[in-house]
Amino acid sequence: MSNVVIVESPAKAKTINKYLGDDYVVLASYGHVRDLPPKDGSVRPDDDFAITYQTEPKSKKHLSDIASALKGAKQLILATDPDREGEAISWHVLQALQEAKKLRADVDVKRVVFNEITRSAVLEAMAHPRDLDMDLVNAQQARRALDYLVGFTLSPVLWRKLPGAKSAGRVQSVALRLICERELEIEAFKPREYWSVEADFGTRNGENLTARLTHLNGEKLDKFSLANEADATAAVAAIEAEDFAVLKVETKPGRRNPQPPFTTSTLQQEASRKLGFGARRTMQVAQRLYEGLDIGGETVGLITYMRTDGVQMAAEAIQASRDVIAGQYGRDYLPAEPRIYKTKAKNAQEAHEAIRPTNLGRLPAEIGARLDDDQRRLYDLIWKRTIASQMESARLSRTSVDIAPADRRTILRATGTVVDFPGFMKLYEEGRDDSGDDDEARRLPRVGEGEALDRRAVRPNQHFTEPPPRYSEATLVKKLEELGIGRPSTYASILSTLQDRAYVQLDKKRFLPEDKGLLVTAFLTSYFNRYVEYGFTADLENRLDDVSAGNVDWKAVLREFWRDFTGAVDETTELRVRDVLSKVDEILAPHLYPDLGEARVCPACTDGKLSLKGGRYGFFLGCSNYPDCRYTRPLTGADEDDKTAGIGSNGPMVLGQDPETGLDVSLRKGPFGIYLQLGEPEGKEKPKRASLPKDLPPDQLTFEIACRLLALPREVGPHPEDGKPIYAGIGRYGPFLQHDGRYARLNSTEEALTIGLNHAVSIVADAKSSGNARRGPTELRKLGEHPDDGKPISVMDGRYGPYVKHGSVNATIPKDQSPDDITIEQAVELIAARVAKGGGKRKPAAKKKAPAKKKTTTKKAGAKKPAAKKKPAKKPAGKSDMAEAD
Repeated sequence: MSNVVIVESPAKAKTINKYLGDDYVVLASYGHVRDLPPKDGSVRPDDDFAITYQTEPKSKKHLSDIASALKGAKQLILATDPDREGEAISWHVLQALQEAKKLRADVDVKRVVFNEITRSAVLEAMAHPRDLDMDLVNAQQARRALDYLVGFTLSPVLWRKLPGAKSAGRVQSVALRLICERELEIEAFKPREYWSVEADFGTRNGENLTARLTHLNGEKLDKFSLANEADATAAVAAIEAEDFAVLKVETKPGRRNPQPPFTTSTLQQEASRKLGFGARRTMQVAQRLYEGLDIGGETVGLITYMRTDGVQMAAEAIQASRDVIAGQYGRDYLPAEPRIYKTKAKNAQEAHEAIRPTNLGRLPAEIGARLDDDQRRLYDLIWKRTIASQMESARLSRTSVDIAPADRRTILRATGTVVDFPGFMKLYEEGRDDSGDDDEARRLPRVGEGEALDRRAVRPNQHFTEPPPRYSEATLVKKLEELGIGRPSTYASILSTLQDRAYVQLDKKRFLPEDKGLLVTAFLTSYFNRYVEYGFTADLENRLDDVSAGNVDWKAVLREFWRDFTGAVDETTELRVRDVLSKVDEILAPHLYPDLGEARVCPACTDGKLSLKGGRYGFFLGCSNYPDCRYTRPLTGADEDDKTAGIGSNGPMVLGQDPETGLDVSLRKGPFGIYLQLGEPEGKEKPKRASLPKDLPPDQLTFEIACRLLALPREVGPHPEDGKPIYAGIGRYGPFLQHDGRYARLNSTEEALTIGLNHAVSIVADAKSSGNARRGPTELRKLGEHPDDGKPISVMDGRYGPYVKHGSVNATIPKDQSPDDITIEQAVELIAARVAKGGGKRKPAAKKKAPAKKKTTTKKAGAKKPAAKKKPAKKPAGKSDMAEAD
């Protein structure tokens, strides 16, 4: 009899099976196996928040494999990830097996957790099993139930009261509010002019010393004392009228301590600053490092678990760090005592170790060649941060030099910092989100008090105050963490959801809210303000932490939340859409009408007033004198730098000539968005086109990228196992890889354009092993031409079985017929039968008869109606019809 061990990923299962040996069968759950059905009634508040779960369709096979392995087993060991999500996955696996009666009563069920995938860590965990922690499970259940209740209750209110809005979420709406409020703050910002004056002085040794004016006419200057050019000119004249000497030299010693090792949020922040990684990309790369690679014939994890609030390290890891420091940098860089960092997490069970290498002696230079570029760079960052956290402090000397004439009524000051001993800075310095004043980093020449200086150039400098910067991924994660909103496992998904729902976009690595995001935020702050308040959301996170610590009943948290939340929803029942639009219009007026002021006079009729309107295709600004005045404009005007501004009204924008064909590559705007086109139509032949991907802003489009997009799909290379080509392309569901009729998703357009063969082979293999590879239709053979129109007939193999294809008509081959034996005559009969039932293009054609009847009816009602009907209301959405309106 064997023991069955359940982990989350197949890569981890394979590794751990090697550690445990033949007495164990290690299988993967492939993540969550059950979830709430996406429909009303999955969480029932009236039934004390009873929850109905359903098994994910893709998980049924995995659960069946687990059930089969358990038939002869004596122990079931649940070894999913060491956090709330992992605890919940283990519980769901157990519940699914018990409900299906696939788990015998005599099978011993235990839970084990390990923070790293190494032989010693796994064997240590196996030696100390425990029971499932239902407090952690219930904390996850409560979080999921809250998210469901908010989404399924608030989103329909949005759809009814603010047509065009997609959804609202418990945490995502608060993050969206941060981004939107920052944008409105930037728009409302009024820059203020101020001046500063700098002067260069020569020392007795001929070195240059640059100082800034701090006192004038015996008074200390503040930031706005020199308010204009006249003030600055007068200050320059005062300096040029005097001879200067060193008044005072002051040096203060200081120390700079290293930062603690990485938590999830600090890793995401630093990876964004130093590597340019988004939060999702960081977590994906960290996952691969956690699951490990083959070293010396054994697969080992390279870093500890990457979802953690903890900053502490195990004693053996601290000692290993100190050994590396002594060996690599010398004893001077080793503090007398180890540095101990403490975690502030409420629940000690959730305070896992910081993110660190599993073996500190595994230097980045030694294993870099075995990693891909992303893995190598992230491992190097984690290793350096971990080692630096145990190194000696940096010792600095901060020096200031005051320079003045004999009467001391005019004083200039030079400041700088000298690094006396670099300490941890020799290896690592934390990145900065925004560049500031670098005067402190300036190195000063050696001077003495009373030393006469030679005045050289004097420079007045004009400045303007600047608005706060937009949030980057790093600064937004940092802000969410400061406010106590979200948790390590949620930051990446929060940022991704906001972008996927087109509420925000990343512009030059900064979050810019879309108009839709601003409208949703204005609605929520008007009618559900409590639920997008930062303090309320943070308090709710703390309550969930209390649940995980066993201090509060999870259903009590749900009851408290639901009682007040339903009251807020009920208050919106009588709201009219016009009232909502009026309220949102008032809040966003500075954003919507920056050029019109409070009057908002219609520029067309000069009599009406512009206001926010809603239509079937979204929101716009329209005149109050409608229908007499039909003036409209989009919510925000086009940016001067927007490449799409004017396209459509001014015709296509030619980017250049394709080097292979010599044809123009142009950027155009059609009814379905911005797209690229190669050349012009010739007869019935349409030119090649490519939609502009959502993750590629027009201002980042170059001629080179345009040519590469038009060249998709491209062949990446032959698969090393079967020699069949792997293709990369972009389809209706986003970027993909295709190999042997199977598809695997890619993360971005950039990946579709640049991915190499090794990485592509890895992604294809992962997709196949996880069951996520989607097989496309494969042509088995060509039968010949159809006798009626001469178009080819093919035998195809699709996801639902074999069929024959003629143009747009697909006809299933009966089960009693072999696709290898079917003749062209039989295929023609199958196609005819399919067309008779409404298959192919005949079906849409039949539907067009209904509008034709209505047309004759309306014709009787008025002579002008048929002319209006000549204008098509909407084109059917499809690749071939993309952007036909030139």
